[in-house]
Amino acid sequence: MNKKIYFPVLVATVLAVASCGTRKRLDEANQRYLSLEVQYRATQDALSICRDSTLRSSDRIANLGQQVHDLRGQLQSEQTNKDRMVDLLKDLSVVSGAQAESIHKSLENIASKDAYIKNLQSAIARKDSLNMVLVMNLKGAIGNLDDRDINIKIEKGVVYIDISDKMLFRTGRYEVTERAREVLGKVAKVLNNQPHIEFMVEGHTDTVPYRSGVLLDNWDLSVKRATSVIRILQYEYDVPPSRMTAAGRGEYVPVAANDTDAGRALNRRTRIVILPQLDQFFKLLEAPADR
Repeated sequence: MNKKIYFPVLVATVLAVASCGTRKRLDEANQRYLSLEVQYRATQDALSICRDSTLRSSDRIANLGQQVHDLRGQLQSEQTNKDRMVDLLKDLSVVSGAQAESIHKSLENIASKDAYIKNLQSAIARKDSLNMVLVMNLKGAIGNLDDRDINIKIEKGVVYIDISDKMLFRTGRYEVTERAREVLGKVAKVLNNQPHIEFMVEGHTDTVPYRSGVLLDNWDLSVKRATSVIRILQYEYDVPPSRMTAAGRGEYVPVAANDTDAGRALNRRTRIVILPQLDQFFKLLEAPADR
């Protein structure tokens, strides 16, 4: 072969071979670069995730630190309360040791007084019930009389029977009228059915001055009227005299003003007062509540 032709061909061949090797290396280098870039980006993402996780962890650590601080404060407060309770218990133990017997007696006295008060209330209620029964019996026995002539009531636990002057007596007199005798008989029947009851008959007058015979004033007239009623109850209706008391109140316990005829008429009256029987009341008090 001609040497002139061979050399260029050889050079071209060498260059071609060299060119192929360089391109291959460039491709390989480019592939490594791309791979490194992917790894770099992945590393950056991982670092970002780590930073976020670190920040969250720091927040958690700060929160946990605050919780630990709060718990320490609560623990200190609980300890303080515990110390106070211990001191209080120590004081109580001193009181209990020195005054236990006195406290025990005080509690017993309180319980006893409470029981007494309950029994007293029960006895009062039963006494009021008995008084109400008495009033109903009296009203039933007397019938439908005008309340202005006879009035039966309970005031402050006491039964009162008020009988007007015009029913019992004539003006300025102390002899009991026939109509009044009938009414007193009905009252006596109820009182005789209650043998434990004692009562007082009170005479009352108005303020008009009175003097007649041996009677010097309204004191005398009020007493004389009371004894007249008692004699009727004793001798005509067999009410035991030991159960009765006669009293004159004169003009000094009025129920109305004395400056009118109507007021003076109300003040001229005879009152039968059912006397409270303290012994009977205390028997009620001593009785069991369920009796």
